[in-house]
This record gives sequence, structure tokens and C-alpha cells, in this order.
Amino acid sequence: MEVVSVFLQYEFLRNAFFSGIMVGFLAPILGVFLVVRRLSLIADALSHITLSGIAASLLLGKYMVFFGALNPLYLGIVFSVGGALLIEKLRNVYKTYQELSIPIILSGGIGLGVVFISLADGFNTDLFNYLFGSVIAVTRSDLWTITGITIIVTILLIFFYKELFFLSFDEEQAIVSGINKRLVHLVFIIMVALVIASSMRIVGILLVSSLMSLPVAASMRIAKGFKQMFIFSIVFGELAVIIGLISAYHLDLAPGGTIVVTAVLILLITIIFKRR
Repeated sequence: MEVVSVFLQYEFLRNAFFSGIMVGFLAPILGVFLVVRRLSLIADALSHITLSGIAASLLLGKYMVFFGALNPLYLGIVFSVGGALLIEKLRNVYKTYQELSIPIILSGGIGLGVVFISLADGFNTDLFNYLFGSVIAVTRSDLWTITGITIIVTILLIFFYKELFFLSFDEEQAIVSGINKRLVHLVFIIMVALVIASSMRIVGILLVSSLMSLPVAASMRIAKGFKQMFIFSIVFGELAVIIGLISAYHLDLAPGGTIVVTAVLILLITIIFKRR
């Protein structure tokens, strides 16, 4: 119990712990729809465009007082949502090869990020924390931002659940039945963008997509239905976050790495369990 209780003694650890709980809930839920619809690589593309926004905010903060006082996460969210809208636009441009939109945005995100980092004279501690996550870097502002995103995304998921479910398994029939495919997919990809941006502090830009896919991959091995897949994905996601955060703090490691390694171990256990 002492291992866990230390996270409730200090404010920065409480911020990280409660933020991680919310991220561990949101990421696998959206990950289920991403995996089922074979769009899991979108998370990678949006995470890299979010890096560009955060790097741009840190760069502007060196020259402008406004951006110096602004949480870099906010500009990261703007870039992430903008990237999501661009993906939707490109999917309409390349109707026959819609998957091209993902590498285009991913490449653009990496390119912009490298340019901004170069202009800022390389990496600094803040940017490094965003890349791999940090227990001590999660602020009260980050916590409130993640809380707001959790509330918004949860409400939207409840409201659009039936439409998302229908589109995931029978897109043609869903369109025939009158579902506005473009609107639903647009709302969904914006939700993904918000969750990815909010996960930066805990998991890190380079690893956030793993939290959206690994718990889902593990749940698919043992779940007997779509609802069970949701439940197992959330359980595995929360386990990965909690164990990863505790391990990261006590072993002085980047939480992103420990969370992803924990998620990989959970996946391996489910694969072995299923075989037996």
C-alpha cells in the first residue's frame, strides 16, 4: 500500500496519477473503434502533428510573453485537431486511396516538428518530457485540461455510440439507414485528436498510440463480444497506466516506456493464456 499511497501525498504525483487514470480510460475506448475500423495508425499521425504544435509553442515562448506563459499543451491540441481535420479532407481528396492521408500528415508532422526543434536550438527538458512522458511534469493546469477533455469525449461517445458501432461493422448499411458518415467520422477523429494531445504528459508523444492499440489487442484475445472488448480494454489500459506510473516513479524511469512495456506484458500474458 505504501507504494501506491505515495502518489496521494504530493500534488505533482496526484496530478500524474489522476491524469493517468483518465488517459487509461479514454485511450483504450477510442482505440477499440480505431482497431475495428483499421485506423490505428491515425494515432501515430496525430501524435506527430501534436509534437509540432508543442515544439512551436515552446519556440514562440522564447520570443513572446503570451506563449511563454501559455501551457504548450493548448497549441498541441490546436495542431492535433487541425491535423485531424486535414486527414478528413485528404480522405475525401484521395477517395480510392484514403489510407494515404495518414502518412501524409505523419510525415508533415515530423517535418514541422524537426524544423521547430532546430529553430529552438535543439531539445530542452520540457520537450523531452513531452516525447517520453514525465511523472513530475504534470501540472494542475494539465490535470484540469485532461479532466475537461475526458468529460467532453465521454459525452460525445455516449451520444454517438450507436452510430460509431454501426459504421464500424457495416458502413454501407449504416449510410443507407441515414447515418451521416462524414459528420460522425469527423466528430470521432476530433475526439481521437483531443485524447492524443491530452495523453502527451503521461505517455509521451512517441508512445501514445501504443496505449490506444495494445490494450485493445490484448482484449481481443479473450473477449467474447464487443462490449467485453470495451471492458477488458479499459481494465488493461488502467493496469498498464497504474503499474507503469508506479514503476516509473520508484525506478526513476520515463513513465511512457514503463506504461508501454507493461501493456506489452499484458498482451503477451493474454496470448499465452489463450493458447492454453
